[in-house]
Amino acid sequence: MRSALSADETAAYWRDGFVRLPGYAERSVCDAMLARVVEIAETKAADPRAGPGLLLPEANLRGRTGRPAELASKIFRLHREPLFGDFARDPALTSLVAALVAPDLDCFLSQFIFKNPGAWGQPWHQDSYYFPFEPPRPVVGVWLAVSEATLENGCLHVLPGSHVEPVHEHVPDRRPGALYGYMEIVDHDMGADTPVLMQPGDLLLFDSHLMHRSTDNVSNGLRAAMVYHYARTDTHDRTLELKGYTINDWIDLGPVALEGEST
Repeated sequence: MRSALSADETAAYWRDGFVRLPGYAERSVCDAMLARVVEIAETKAADPRAGPGLLLPEANLRGRTGRPAELASKIFRLHREPLFGDFARDPALTSLVAALVAPDLDCFLSQFIFKNPGAWGQPWHQDSYYFPFEPPRPVVGVWLAVSEATLENGCLHVLPGSHVEPVHEHVPDRRPGALYGYMEIVDHDMGADTPVLMQPGDLLLFDSHLMHRSTDNVSNGLRAAMVYHYARTDTHDRTLELKGYTINDWIDLGPVALEGEST
């Protein structure tokens, strides 16, 4: 796996708030992740307290019959599980992220996103809305396409350059029956909406202030992704204090050696 962005990719990240790295991971990595989360979903359907992670069902698929993974929305807190933790800690990946954040790096959030056929997308939002941190930035999201992401199955859409904006007001998702915790931005022009089409193994790095959304899965197939978020080790997380709960789980990864450096 690559351990550094090119000059053009670095410029694109700072200009647009995101950069896509085609073919970053092997297809075998994606297949292994999918197989493991299917196992975890089966385990937690039998006993929610068993196995790693926190399983969230897909709200608008409630009442549908199917295997647990076919009715799941997300599984959080996977980066202490060996397969997912190994990817989060991989020196090549952490070198990429540390160049955008800081050598003293933590991974604080992980989630496997299922988007099964019929699942709704998530409305326009900025991830930093959910992260009451001091300092609030830099925070970088890492989105690994585990399956193909297309217009039909609900790929991400981004608003290039919106990462320079402050965190906008978010209101609860206005759709009846929307997934718990979904919020949306309604005070900004989204006319520059840009879809991000991805193949299995493609990687997206994006700033936590970047406005983005996903659309509904109107295909007959799964759209799956593994997502991590990283911040500086000295970040103060006030989520539990301010919200009374947290799904964050901070793991110290630093100091990270950047390409060409040694620890």
